[in-house]
Amino acid sequence: MSSALRRPFAHRRGLIIVATLATAYVASHFFRAANVTIGLDLMRDLAIGPEALGALTGAFFFGFAAMQIPCGLLFDHFGPRRTVACMLILATTGAAIFTLAPTWPVLLTGRVLMGAGFGVMLIGSMVVISRWFPPDRFSTLTAMVLSIGLLGNLFATTPLAWASQAVGWRAVFGVVVVFIALATIAVWLVVRDAPAGHPFLDRTPEPPRQMLQGLIEVLGNPRLRPILAMNFCNYACTFTVQGLWGGSFLREVYGMSPIEAGNVLLAAVITYQLGIVAFGPLDRVLDTRKWIAIGGTMVTISMLATLALASRPPVWVPVGAIVAIGFFSASSTMVMTHGRGIFPDRLIGRGIATINTAVMLGVACMQTLSGIIVGGFEPLADGTRSETAYRALFGVLTVVLMSAVAIYSRSQDVRPSDEMRARAATA
Repeated sequence: MSSALRRPFAHRRGLIIVATLATAYVASHFFRAANVTIGLDLMRDLAIGPEALGALTGAFFFGFAAMQIPCGLLFDHFGPRRTVACMLILATTGAAIFTLAPTWPVLLTGRVLMGAGFGVMLIGSMVVISRWFPPDRFSTLTAMVLSIGLLGNLFATTPLAWASQAVGWRAVFGVVVVFIALATIAVWLVVRDAPAGHPFLDRTPEPPRQMLQGLIEVLGNPRLRPILAMNFCNYACTFTVQGLWGGSFLREVYGMSPIEAGNVLLAAVITYQLGIVAFGPLDRVLDTRKWIAIGGTMVTISMLATLALASRPPVWVPVGAIVAIGFFSASSTMVMTHGRGIFPDRLIGRGIATINTAVMLGVACMQTLSGIIVGGFEPLADGTRSETAYRALFGVLTVVLMSAVAIYSRSQDVRPSDEMRARAATA
C-alpha cells in the first residue's frame, strides 16, 4: 500500500484509538469533579469539616501529580497501551475502595489511588496523538479528548445530584467502577502505540540512565519555566470553583437546592465543552498559542474578581460568572499545546508528563489551601459558611491567577506556522 493510501487509513485508526482513550478519560473527570456536587453530603455523612473535604479532594490530584513523571518515563519506554491499561487497573481498585470506604482515611486512600491511576489518561492520549497525527492537528485532537472526557464532569453535576438523592452516592459510584473496568479492557484491545513505520516501533528502548538524562534535559529547558508557572495556577484556580466550592457557594450563600446548584455546574461544564471546541483549532486561525491562553485567562480573572469584590449581588451575577469561567477556562488547553511544542518527539512523554505534573500539583495544593481558607472563617449559626469566607477564597484565586499570567507573559510563543515550516524542512 502506498504512503498516500496508508495515511488516511492510519488517521482513521488513530481516531478510533484516541476515541477509546477519551472514553476511558470520562471516569477520571467524573471522580475528580464529583465532590463539588456531593461535598456537603460527604461532610454530613462522615462528620468532617471544610479542611478535610479540601484535603480529600486534593488527594486525587496529589496522587495524579505523583505519577506524571514516572508515567512519562513509562510512555517513552513501554508505550501508551501497556502503561494506560495497567494504571487503569489501579484506578479501578482505588474507585472500589472509595465506594466502599466507611471512614475518611479509607476514602482518602481510595482518592489517592484513583488519582494515581487516572494520571496517565491525558498524557497517554497526547502521546498517541503526537505519533498518529501531524503537529498542526495536536491542539484540535487534544480538544476532542478533553471534550469527550468532560462528559464525566457533566455526569458529576445534575445527574449525580439526582441519582444520589434517589439511590445514594455509593450506588452511583459503583456503576462507574464497572465502567472503568470495561474501559480498561477496551484500551488493551484497541490502543496501539504508533502507526506502522513510526520510529517508536523500531526504537531501541533507552536504558534507565539515559531515560533519567532525558528527564534532566526536559527540566533544564529554559522555555519550560513560565509554562510550568501558568499550568500550576490556571486549572487549579478554575477547578477550585468548578470542581469543589462552586456548588457549596450557591447552596450556602444563595440557598439553592442540590439539583439547582447542579444545574448551574452542568451549564458551566457545557460551556467548557463549547470552549474546548472553540479554542481547540483557534491556534491555526490566529497563529498563536500564548496570546490565546492569556486572553482567555484574563476574562477568567475578571469573573473571579467579580465574585470576590461584589457583596451579595443578584443571583444571576455568580451564576453568570461561574458559567463564563467554564467557557473561558478552556483557553488553558493552549498552554499545554504551547508546552508540547518545545520538546522533540523522543522526549514527548517526559515533556508532557512534566507539564501535567505542574497542572495537577497546582490543583492538589489549591484544593487543600481552599479548604483551609474557607474553614478559617467561623460557620454561621446553622453551620453553613458565610459569604465572606467564599469571597476571601475568590480573592485569593484572583491574585494567584494574575501572578501566573504575569510570569507566563514572558514566555516565547510556539506558533503552528513555525512547526509546519520546521516539519517541511526535515521532510
